[in-house]
Amino acid sequence: MFNDYGVMKKIVAKFGGSNLKKREDILKLVKVIRAYDRPMVIVVSAFYGITNRLIKSLEAVQKDEAEIQSLTGFLLSMKEEVIQEHFPDSEIAERTMIEVEQRVSELKRYLTGIHYIGEVPEFVEDVILSYGERLSSLLLTSILQSNGIDAEEALPEDMPLITDGEFGNATVDYNRASAGVKRKLSEDKVYVVPGFYGVSREGKVTLLGRGGSDYSAAALARCLDAESLDVWKDVEGFMSADPKLVDNPVLIKSLTYTEAAELSYFGAGILHPRTVEPLKEIGIPVRILNIDTFNTDIDCGTMVHTSSTVVAGIIKSVTFSDDFCVLKLRGAGVGVKRGVLAKVSGSLDRAGINIKSVITSQIAINLLLSARDIKRAYRIIERMDLSAITEMEAIEQLSTIATVGEGLLEHPGVAGRIFSALASENINIRMIVSGASSVATYFIVAASKRDSAIKAIHQEFF
Repeated sequence: MFNDYGVMKKIVAKFGGSNLKKREDILKLVKVIRAYDRPMVIVVSAFYGITNRLIKSLEAVQKDEAEIQSLTGFLLSMKEEVIQEHFPDSEIAERTMIEVEQRVSELKRYLTGIHYIGEVPEFVEDVILSYGERLSSLLLTSILQSNGIDAEEALPEDMPLITDGEFGNATVDYNRASAGVKRKLSEDKVYVVPGFYGVSREGKVTLLGRGGSDYSAAALARCLDAESLDVWKDVEGFMSADPKLVDNPVLIKSLTYTEAAELSYFGAGILHPRTVEPLKEIGIPVRILNIDTFNTDIDCGTMVHTSSTVVAGIIKSVTFSDDFCVLKLRGAGVGVKRGVLAKVSGSLDRAGINIKSVITSQIAINLLLSARDIKRAYRIIERMDLSAITEMEAIEQLSTIATVGEGLLEHPGVAGRIFSALASENINIRMIVSGASSVATYFIVAASKRDSAIKAIHQEFF
């Protein structure tokens, strides 16, 4: 595919941490990149488990200086092992190890600063957590070069990939970033870019949210007007349900951007929920491909694009998330007294707590929150001492189940089939939301009933 100037469009390919666990995984990755046989942009995550290790160290290093040596020693040892596995040429191995040591030395300086001040400024936290990806891109670039592939590392700060400047969960500013990205990634070669972060207009590193390498790959694809975003996984693509929970799940060949976003938000785990955000507006397709079957055929895996398809049973997939809790605020006046919800949501926002959804009635406000935020949110609202709220209850041990499919709201009887399937298994629905999304209905059940609910719905529709 060519752009308006007759130049072949680039493909952006994303490889996650699950593709970077062991030597065999990296060899598969090299094989895939070679098979493309064209200029492209590779976006990589940190090696498997590295980001979690960095997060753990951020806390420990504030009090324990020995954690600095522990972390940097672990990273150097791990990367040296990768280098020894992939570079039989001692000269290339030595050069790559020197570059790794330089980056780990940079990281060490940040960690030392944290130890001496005893806290982690948010801009420093973002820099430190970006080092997992920085080390991945450095190593992969050297590995590709040693395999005869014309590859170059391109860091987000060198483009620059400009964001709105929000630490921890930034959004790429496509208008400001596009020109620099196109210029930096213009040559006919393979570029390797660390995912997960961009930079503010002032040049400070800003993370794109946990798991944000998918989103950063999508943002680059948007800036480049790419032919496609290819996301390589160790699974076939989106399925009708989690293969660990149901027998004979069905591969979903085609999804709209909205369907993919809803499935991702409710825990499907194939894409980061924000991945489709940069692509939907200009229609760049996302292809989910399996690195184990190694097939770049357009008919393989799942294609996420603009084309809408309504399947016979309407429901394309049923998924779940255990990261939802309910904070129930009761009171005879919450539905009629002005400003109650605004005051509550404002206080939670100032505390950095995201409200996932709100379900209201005349006597109750139900806030759907992340499990990690529920206790803190309870304390914050309790301290507000709002007269309209006479009772509060935090409800945990819940699962949110989502059924997704185009046409869900237009076809009668779908909700009835869902309710009947759950009733046959004696599963009580604690709360339900339908109509907020044109392609999704979600409901809440006790966590202990989650697996039974998924199986019952899947059996009914598939």
